[in-house]
Amino acid sequence: MSKDFDVVANYKSLLLNSPELSMPVAAIQSLVELIKHSSATTMSEFMLSINVASQLLKSSVRNSISLSAGCDLFLRFVTRNSQDVAEFEAWKATLIVRGQSFVEKADACRYKIAELGVPFIKDGSTILIHAHSRVVSLLLQKAAENHKRFKVFVTESSQTHGGIRSAKVLRAAGIPTTIILDAAVGYVIDKVDMVLVGAEGVVENGGLINQIGSYQMAIVAKAANKPFYAVAESYKFVRLFPLNQYDLPTYNADTLSFQELNVDYDSKTDETGSVSSSAAPSSALSQTALHMKTSEDQASQGSNPLVDYTPPNYITLLFTDLGVLTPSGVSDELIKLYL
Repeated sequence: MSKDFDVVANYKSLLLNSPELSMPVAAIQSLVELIKHSSATTMSEFMLSINVASQLLKSSVRNSISLSAGCDLFLRFVTRNSQDVAEFEAWKATLIVRGQSFVEKADACRYKIAELGVPFIKDGSTILIHAHSRVVSLLLQKAAENHKRFKVFVTESSQTHGGIRSAKVLRAAGIPTTIILDAAVGYVIDKVDMVLVGAEGVVENGGLINQIGSYQMAIVAKAANKPFYAVAESYKFVRLFPLNQYDLPTYNADTLSFQELNVDYDSKTDETGSVSSSAAPSSALSQTALHMKTSEDQASQGSNPLVDYTPPNYITLLFTDLGVLTPSGVSDELIKLYL
């Protein structure tokens, strides 16, 4: 690895400068840049540098699911093409060209998924989505462009406020969108015709790893007999086989400690000892003076999970750039990708 090239800094810079760039694509692009700066002169030295850089990238973020998918896919690509190398420098140049070609084509995956998903959206339907997913937003925008009339409920995703971001994007496209509380999924499910979520990763058994809250949405959808669709680019297919929520690589001993926030209403008492009206919590949080101690707030956020796992039996279909798949079809596609 070149001492002058910081693969993690490059990765973070790519995401900062290109907000629409997904984590696995940014990871692959950073590894391609690493090859450009590589001073390795032997195959073993080169492979070691790629593996070290991959581990550095995975350890640089708390939720490395989709990033790991990109790194593993690129490592498999490099390993597969390392056989019968006649000229080392020429081989590195070929890797750079093919890696850049993949990055350029990656954006087209979302458009292909959108085309495949549009026919599933019916006129007059109501769709429930979760937080923010670029490919879900694109699919809905394409459906609107095809003169489909529908409305959307989106969960606010209180941990990241991704739902607010989705609402802005969809409203700008002229799609009627209502932000709901994360806890209101069960309340609105009878008004919903389908649930549509993105993915941080799709695992070997066809299960889904996505932003926290996806699993409970799937449970509610199944109980209400509503279809639950997931959309994911094939470069998010990840070689994992979790058995439950605590089998994910993001889990650690503190993930479920759920340290309670110390919320202090800025209450004031009058001379009689009664609480003044300004201290009583109102239904609008913006009108309530809530002061959270920074250290405790950060501790609570750190102990709450970022993602959850949805087993394949809760998923109706997956829309991918490889086609519309049943969960059981994911294993076959992973074998094609990695063997």
